[in-house]
Amino acid sequence: MRRPVIFSALLLGLAACGQQPPPAESTTGAASTPAAAASAVIQIDGSSTVYPITEAVAEEFQIENQGKLRVTVGVSGTGGGFKKFCRGELDIANASRPIQKSEMETCAAAGIKYFELPVAYDALTVVVHPDNNFLTTISVDQLKQIWAPESQGTITRWNQIDPSWPDAEFKLYGAGSDSGTFDYFTEAVVGKAKSSRGDYTASEDDNTLVQGVSQDPNALGYFGYAYYAENQGKLKALAIGPTGGTGVLPSADSVIGGSYVPLSRPLFIYVSDKAYARPEIKQFIDFYFANVAKLAAEVQYVPLPADAYGVITGHVAAGKYGTVFHGEAATAITIDELLKREVSL
Repeated sequence: MRRPVIFSALLLGLAACGQQPPPAESTTGAASTPAAAASAVIQIDGSSTVYPITEAVAEEFQIENQGKLRVTVGVSGTGGGFKKFCRGELDIANASRPIQKSEMETCAAAGIKYFELPVAYDALTVVVHPDNNFLTTISVDQLKQIWAPESQGTITRWNQIDPSWPDAEFKLYGAGSDSGTFDYFTEAVVGKAKSSRGDYTASEDDNTLVQGVSQDPNALGYFGYAYYAENQGKLKALAIGPTGGTGVLPSADSVIGGSYVPLSRPLFIYVSDKAYARPEIKQFIDFYFANVAKLAAEVQYVPLPADAYGVITGHVAAGKYGTVFHGEAATAITIDELLKREVSL
């Protein structure tokens, strides 16, 4: 991975020294001064899961433009990004889930139309500490037992899930409530978006979750695959499968083949109509989709097929604003199903 390697190492180093990490926003290729920040041309914020892809694209874009155009990329979470986007404060929102009905209504009230642009697929990954020697596969039912709201304060030990597991208290790490990963995971596992126990370490910054699980032998957490792939030496991914059966590990093949369910999911950027009317935004989007397949693979996500990117850019060329989900969840949708849906506001 590109910037996330440095950013993750920086966070860990600062934590070890007892210092506060830098703010959760990266100004790619920019000097860290108020004047430099104010001169940014393209403003992006939102999902920390999509951040590695967009940040990699932004780096290459600025290199090609020799500093003439600049990009800022923040990581306030999908929900936080949409709040800013629907207030007209962003040009582009990174999102690890589709726009929700309430967000659609907020954007509509503000007169903001948008393109919904899938950029890659992710394998949302459930992880434990490498020293965990009793877990290799976990079922969706077992995950629901762990994460359901009614489990708070009552289900706290491994052997309450399976008597063969240790009589030891587990510690949980997961996405914060502004994260699209939180919305997707709770929908896919618990059955209702935002329905989760609250007694866990929550963060919109996946690096914080990586650090927590990697330091606790009784930890279990979840986040985007790229953050697992970058930290495989200090995390163990669990296969997802039936209780007592053989599971499927997250990978590009299991996502493309449709076997990693229900935790494979599409990732998006949303571009406002007002932003796209600016030539530098159009230039950036053209560059994004000319390079995203290569760069998404570099940062450990699953690129869409080449013809899929052609369909997506065709929607932009035809001015097809809106979403194919209409406020519904994207749980376990395949790439083919995604591309067959009709776009509308």
